[in-house]
Amino acid sequence: MTGPTRAEFCVIACAEAWRDDGEVLASPMGLIPSIGARLARLTFAPDLLLTDGEALLVRPDGTPEGWLPYREHLAWVTGGRRHVMMGASQIDRFGNQNISCIGDWERPRRQLLGVRGAPVNTLNNPTSYWIPKHSRRVFVDRVDMVCGVGYDRADGARYHHIPRVVSDLGVFDFATPDHSMRLVSLHPGVTVEQVRQATSFELTVPDEVPATREPTGEELRLIREVVDPAGGRAREVAA
Repeated sequence: MTGPTRAEFCVIACAEAWRDDGEVLASPMGLIPSIGARLARLTFAPDLLLTDGEALLVRPDGTPEGWLPYREHLAWVTGGRRHVMMGASQIDRFGNQNISCIGDWERPRRQLLGVRGAPVNTLNNPTSYWIPKHSRRVFVDRVDMVCGVGYDRADGARYHHIPRVVSDLGVFDFATPDHSMRLVSLHPGVTVEQVRQATSFELTVPDEVPATREPTGEELRLIREVVDPAGGRAREVAA
């Protein structure tokens, strides 16, 4: 078996977001987060609940294992029992996220997805982020519009928590005194200087930054043979 690719390190980093969550509803948005959630369920997070996004709870292979009516789904969403992993067109040092527009709201240069469910997600349950192309255009000083709520805007929000941000360069969290973004680990072949150059704001960087955890042999087998045998992960992160 060949060694893990950058994409597979990203899968592991996303999977780790759900470690120790217990019986919560995982809502991964995007291919690599979805692979990560299914891998977590198959390995270290057997109590994790997966959904088809409509009305069913499903097993990692997509077959039904329960019913999740919309009213029950809303109760989970607003009660802190869901852990979302969303994308971000922009994210700032306090975890504010933008997926709505680029430029001034009155006359934006580009229209994106819109606010969608980002405010509800971030204020009512833990929300992590997956960013496949780490750059200064995404990791910005200040987002053009706040969709997902960051730590500097979340006072009094009972379930607000941003466990981690995963990019194609490394893993980040907000475990600092002012809840600003911190570099947690680097994917193999990436340097601290590369991350700094690709980030518009000042990151907290520990004196020693470890490497992102390497997938075990069994995790690699599951990724390659069970969860993503078609290799879709490599189309999202090619390195």
